Amino acid sequence: MTTLTSDWFVERLKAWGVTRIFGYSGDGINGVLGALQRAEKDGTGIEFIQVRHEEMAAFMAAAHAKFTAQLGVCLSTGGPGATHLVTGLYDAKLDHMPVLAIAGQAEVTSRGASYQQELNLDRLCADVAAFVYEAESPAQLRHLVDRGVRIAIAGNAVSVLILPKDVQDEPWKDPPKSHGFTRSGPGYSSPRIIPRAEDLRAAAEVLNAGKKLAILIGAGARGAADEVLAVADLLGAGIAKALLGKDVLPDDLPFVTGAIGLLGTKPSYELMRDCDTLLLIGTGFPWAEFLPKDGQARGVQIDIDASMLGLRYPVEVNLHGDAGETLRALLPLLRRQNDRSWQEQIAASMKTWWRTVEERAMAPASPVNPQRVVWEMSAQLPSNAIVTSDSGTSAPWYAVYFRLRSGQRGTLSGGLASMGAAVPYAIAAKFAHPERPVVALVGDGAMQMNNLSELITVQKYWQRWKDPRLIVCVLNNEDLNEVTWEQRATNGDPRYAASQDLPNVPYSRFAEMLGLKGIYVDDPGELQGAWASALAADRPVVLEVKTDPGVPPLPPHITAKEAGAFLASMAKGDRGAAHVFARLAGEWLRHALPGGRDRESAREG
Repeated sequence: MTTLTSDWFVERLKAWGVTRIFGYSGDGINGVLGALQRAEKDGTGIEFIQVRHEEMAAFMAAAHAKFTAQLGVCLSTGGPGATHLVTGLYDAKLDHMPVLAIAGQAEVTSRGASYQQELNLDRLCADVAAFVYEAESPAQLRHLVDRGVRIAIAGNAVSVLILPKDVQDEPWKDPPKSHGFTRSGPGYSSPRIIPRAEDLRAAAEVLNAGKKLAILIGAGARGAADEVLAVADLLGAGIAKALLGKDVLPDDLPFVTGAIGLLGTKPSYELMRDCDTLLLIGTGFPWAEFLPKDGQARGVQIDIDASMLGLRYPVEVNLHGDAGETLRALLPLLRRQNDRSWQEQIAASMKTWWRTVEERAMAPASPVNPQRVVWEMSAQLPSNAIVTSDSGTSAPWYAVYFRLRSGQRGTLSGGLASMGAAVPYAIAAKFAHPERPVVALVGDGAMQMNNLSELITVQKYWQRWKDPRLIVCVLNNEDLNEVTWEQRATNGDPRYAASQDLPNVPYSRFAEMLGLKGIYVDDPGELQGAWASALAADRPVVLEVKTDPGVPPLPPHITAKEAGAFLASMAKGDRGAAHVFARLAGEWLRHALPGGRDRESAREG
């Protein structure tokens, strides 16, 4: 039997270790789908996961890479199928995840003829992909696959392979040993990347000289948790976490201040405001205004990607290297800081902060405080749980009110901050770790945008999972809430109902129609029992909570400009802003006046 180019292609993917592809079919990629089917019949196939939309396939591929540290793969037909992939591929690019996208294409013989579904996909993907090529002959495909996969894995980047229909169906023949051909092979092993000894010594000099060290970690520190803790212990440091680094260290460590930035904590804000030395590890945290002022702190940065070094803060020493390897080489050069007052101050601040967080979570709302939804979840989650969050106000609740413990994982769309990622991320997490419970925190906007349809994907596959628990927690407030707050606090405009109002959709009943479990909560007293029921269910659950759109996602520091914008929106007739301003004023007074627990707030407010 003649081996087709598509059959060889599937075998080559297997040689690279690919075991799962997320995708959606179409005639432009039927050759590859046929090869996947033939390999499956032989018992040597690659698992194909059918999604509802190609964008979701790309999100799942990015999430697969996040949860496995392996290449994620997605597939589509040409034309509109390929264009649908792009948002999810940008998610992978901006969060530095290795993803391979496979797209169909019109026949080579029709290229340039303005043919149906003929698009210049290499141009479309030129920005999102570190490597993108369209195969024009079988002999070319061998090195395109090998090079594309190797570039994606080595560079934590996106590669796109475009396969015309006729190339897929041609007989396979290895490229000859002849001029004009090249013969590549699979395989890649990550190198040890460690800075030079003199650079390590320079970094140690900066860190040893500091008295108030702040460490900021991102996803790039994931394999270096023990080393980060060792540095913090030696130097008496506090550790803040960029949002993609939330699950690198647990939140219950006394000197870990949690998230930083607009979605961050007050102790993280204070850590950066008062430090005299800054160590950045594996992070591209974007909001430089939350880092120390220029000249305030001496700095050292460690990153595997040299393009990220010195990008957010003018550090003295840039260390190009793997976080774990670099810290292991740096640790013997560090001297123990005997004065622990800085770290003790941080720990005391965190005790106060967690009390404040609980107070905010348990504050009354109409009908349910969304902060309490996540706070109650956090207390009941098993130690091996995985949590995904969508963008919008789900993200600050995830950042602050999910008190992550050792062994738990969590992530979201970081650099792109795209809506619609939480449910596909959760599905990918279940395929990667079918024995672990998974929770997706989603706003009603993202559910209506695209996540509702992916509940059908959950229904299609859930019985394959060893642990069937996948909980989609929908925060239903009938508002595009994050943008509403931005309209008020950034632009000083009243809430614009035409753009912000959302229909009230019965998400839990939709789940029941699919044969999943639906739970509806509009009473805060029912939350604890609802989470217990969801976590004990024998199938996936949609937990729909009717939440108060008037609970603000408070930044760690409210500026005069933001307060003025709120007042401006009130003056323009935004009743919701007036309600929120009263809530904010009450909280400020509780913590700022004499006898309040946190008088330091008065200086910030």
